[in-house]
Amino acid sequence: MATDAPPPRAGTDAGAVQPTTEAFVEVQQSAQFGELRRTYRSFAFPLTVGFTVWYLLYVLLSNYAGGFMGTKVFGNVNVALVFGLAQFATTFLIAWLYSRHAAAKLDPKAEAIRSRMAAESRMEAGA
Repeated sequence: MATDAPPPRAGTDAGAVQPTTEAFVEVQQSAQFGELRRTYRSFAFPLTVGFTVWYLLYVLLSNYAGGFMGTKVFGNVNVALVFGLAQFATTFLIAWLYSRHAAAKLDPKAEAIRSRMAAESRMEAGA
């Protein structure tokens, strides 16, 4: 994405201190980060598996159940078209659900970890 804004000047954020590699490793091994990872995985993995199964069902039915998929629902709209459009609807539904889940459950936990790291980095820099 192009922008007309100039790049930030070096040293404009004097309070920002980059955490050390050791600090990142320590956070990665913390219970708080483990909880964040579990919260993400408990949402993402089941939905990924569910959508993959749903998609493969659509593909398999399209290949091996032509009679069923060709069944007219109304007018010239058949089961295959309805299932195909449902794939798009499912994709948008999952994206919307993930957005809500991330805002409610993931973002606050990630922000708490980030804030703690920033505070510890400032304390170490000041020490």
